[in-house]
Amino acid sequence: MSKETTYPKDIFTSLSELLKMERYAHYFSYLARKQRVNSILAGKHTSKLRGRGLDFEEVRHYVKGDDIRNIDWKVTARTKETHTRVYTEEKEKPVLIVVDQSKSMFFGSEKRTKSVVAAELAAVCAFRVLKEGDRVGGIVFADKGIDYIAPKRSRKSILHFLDKVVTRNHELKESDPVVFEEALETTLMRVKNVVTHDFTVIIVSDFIRYDQRVIKALRTMALHNDVILAKVYDPLEKKLPNISFVAGNQSHQITVQSEKKKIDNAYKELYASNFKTFQVEMKKHKIPVFEIDTVLAVDQQIKELFGSIRK
Repeated sequence: MSKETTYPKDIFTSLSELLKMERYAHYFSYLARKQRVNSILAGKHTSKLRGRGLDFEEVRHYVKGDDIRNIDWKVTARTKETHTRVYTEEKEKPVLIVVDQSKSMFFGSEKRTKSVVAAELAAVCAFRVLKEGDRVGGIVFADKGIDYIAPKRSRKSILHFLDKVVTRNHELKESDPVVFEEALETTLMRVKNVVTHDFTVIIVSDFIRYDQRVIKALRTMALHNDVILAKVYDPLEKKLPNISFVAGNQSHQITVQSEKKKIDNAYKELYASNFKTFQVEMKKHKIPVFEIDTVLAVDQQIKELFGSIRK
């Protein structure tokens, strides 16, 4: 009888751990009107992100009982008759959270794996959406398949979503990797069949590779929906450590010498160049992209990115 492999802490997640993330759901908002000036979701490049509230509809004559705070003083002064601005409540904006639990996410050099961080971020987002009062659903894409949980205004639905994330997370120990671009494109096609318009779609992945098919799918999705991309990365993917080390997979091993500055510089430049290219391409379509790493706590990074918002 073979002995079961024992994995270190933070290699996998659990439902109990993801439920703890609810405590951090007040630290941020995905609504544009609540962003700090320097937030990743603020500014012209994310002008498509609409905040929930009141939409201006028309100006009409003041009627007894109208809220005097809505009086349009410019029109009133010009016409010499009291006019008021009429607002309608903005429509509900359901949210779909797409979380990557494929093989490339099964990596972490210091603290946690990318798959665990993605799961934690998805949990925080889901609980935040519920606090905002919107419907929330999710898609989990993994090497062994795709799970879809329809958007609902329900805590039970969130638990179902997180349970699927945990299941796919633990499958990583034995799953065989698939072609990432194809898997992501298939997932985005599934998302396209689910969302119609006026959705917010949050995609959490490492986006290690992408092609024009993926970009086209994201561009099409962003035409009638708000799309936000969270890129999960490990520090080792950005910069080589200051030590010599052996890296490998099931079939190959290489020794990396830290004193080779050319290799180190080329390594850093390659990551920076690829990420910058991806950001610029997404910015063309008003799709914000932010990074989150595998070392710092998710709640700490959220506060730094979006500021602290309690509700």
